[in-house]
Amino acid sequence: MRSDAATWNDTGRRFSVVRSDAGHLSVWPVERPLPPGWRPAGREGDYEGCIAAVEATGDAWPGPQCAGRATCPHDTLTAIVGETVRLHGDRGAVTDADRALTYRDLDRESGRMAAALRRSGVSREDRVAVYLPRGADVFVALLAILKAGGAYVPVDTRYPDARRDLMIRDSGARLVITSSRLLPGLASAGVTAVTVEELTERLTGQDDAPLTGDDVLGCQAACVLFTSGSSGVPKAIVLEHRNLGYFALNSALPRLVPEDRVGHVSSLSFDAFNFEVWCTLAAGAEIVVLPTMPDLVATDLQRELRRQRVTAMLAPTMAVNHVVHEDREAFSSLRILHTGGDVILPSACRELLSGSFAGAFHNLYGPTEGTTACTAYHIEAVGPDEVNVPIGVPLTGAGVYLLDGDRRPVVDGQVGEIFIGGPGVARGYLGQPGLTASRFLPDPFAPDCGRMYATGDLARRRDDGLLEFVGRVDDQVKVRGYRVEPREVERLLSRYPGVRDLAVVVSGEGDGKHLVALVAGEALSLRDLRDHAAEVLPDYMVPGAFALVREIPANDHGKRDTGRLLRMARDELRRRSTAVPPRNEVEHYLAKVWEDLLGVEEVGVHDDFFALGGNSMLSFRLRRRIGGDLGVSLDMHDVLTVTVLGELADLVTARRCGAS
Repeated sequence: MRSDAATWNDTGRRFSVVRSDAGHLSVWPVERPLPPGWRPAGREGDYEGCIAAVEATGDAWPGPQCAGRATCPHDTLTAIVGETVRLHGDRGAVTDADRALTYRDLDRESGRMAAALRRSGVSREDRVAVYLPRGADVFVALLAILKAGGAYVPVDTRYPDARRDLMIRDSGARLVITSSRLLPGLASAGVTAVTVEELTERLTGQDDAPLTGDDVLGCQAACVLFTSGSSGVPKAIVLEHRNLGYFALNSALPRLVPEDRVGHVSSLSFDAFNFEVWCTLAAGAEIVVLPTMPDLVATDLQRELRRQRVTAMLAPTMAVNHVVHEDREAFSSLRILHTGGDVILPSACRELLSGSFAGAFHNLYGPTEGTTACTAYHIEAVGPDEVNVPIGVPLTGAGVYLLDGDRRPVVDGQVGEIFIGGPGVARGYLGQPGLTASRFLPDPFAPDCGRMYATGDLARRRDDGLLEFVGRVDDQVKVRGYRVEPREVERLLSRYPGVRDLAVVVSGEGDGKHLVALVAGEALSLRDLRDHAAEVLPDYMVPGAFALVREIPANDHGKRDTGRLLRMARDELRRRSTAVPPRNEVEHYLAKVWEDLLGVEEVGVHDDFFALGGNSMLSFRLRRRIGGDLGVSLDMHDVLTVTVLGELADLVTARRCGAS
């Protein structure tokens, strides 16, 4: 987007607090016509003042807008699964290492647990946290909470206690469902916890009929998912039944069939879990509980998918990027492979498609606030010169708009911020009405009461109608007075031969900001890559530092671990700032050889070969280079024990003098 474009909250512009007929609050410029279904709701003034007024209401969001099931036109997850039970009751619903449940089993067990939850006081829109080990009990608990009218809060058991307690506390959970093994550790959470066994015992001897969820409304809250905020404090996103039902039944995605076995590899707390549970149960397919993707990748992924007869899965993009470079056949047994969560590399797509994989491969895009995905692209071929894999076209029913800084559409080919409209748009942020009002706006392109979500992501629409992801609005930085988009630098450098993956991060503050390129690859000279960057990029976009890394780190959700990337960049800059430059001919020679072998820049006199990434094989090559170039004989013991550059230079100099 143009840096001089009008911005939404320009000083001097007057805004009004507005309310939709469905009860949602937002803000809107006074000079613009209000979209249908919205009306002024009191305060007028500057942008910040109106947001503060919404925050002061204390209302996080409106409750269900429909009076009863008869007047609610929206899908419910309980009804969707109920229809699957009717059609496929005897088929497998979920399998873990210890037991397998049919759809009839799942319906019966969840109905009984729902009755126990209702007896425990759970009612409409109460939040119930699920803190259980991976397995069939998780799915019983989720469905039970929904049948009781509540909303589930899935908490990954691998999270640190502080993160777990924050999620339970900030969600306002009334109850936590856990296991007897995990129960003692929940003392710090400050909320009532109950085990699956205790819930079962509460119905012993009672006449409570199993609950079916027939009274649940499609506009009710179904779950609360947490995503990291820009401040580092997680945001609690409320998704309704209709949001998840829209995604589960969306006709734009390849259709799962009852014969499919869908791998459950996601964290329970990540939105990819929505595909694994609700798309699977809506289709009458079977959920196969597997380790999480990081654990699965550490084993033989291909063998495990074949052994478990998995036919479909949603794999984190970072996992696909890494896995197929090592084993392009890892996903070859799948009928459907979705990927999402980050930028898929063209080289990874080429690797996958050059093997025996013959299924449907889709690149999904969408934030949690848009219910997992709002666009999809069927990847059938990626040319050798392509530097970007499209994020595709909107899913059925989704509105995807590219808008400038003043929230007006950009022309095709121009970069704009992605706004999402349609039935996938979440209710908002729990307990944060001001933030909800600032990010969930009236949708001027939709019918009555429409809302659109400001993603903060940038994209352009190509001439063929496909969307290309460009980066983040908040990733744009100024370097030497120029506005730079790090993802644009990545796209241009990732085409260089030998580059497997690459991340460009910004380190420093103010005038001291630097672009640092962290590069994963093989047979790669960083000096040559820097020269290439200088040829294809303006000088202000050329990274100030390049460093070779084993891989670009990912977090548990399969997204880039930006915190680790920044630490790696700072460590590289710190090393350079303290490096003592070579002082003589031999030190200059060794520094150049080390840079070639290790893929580092600006090697100093006090740097250690192994600390910079050296190993025994590289030591062997170093010994051969020194012998061939300088005629100095070193044995392997020398290069393995004398590992500091200055000390090695002294040894080489002494051997040369001795030989002469």
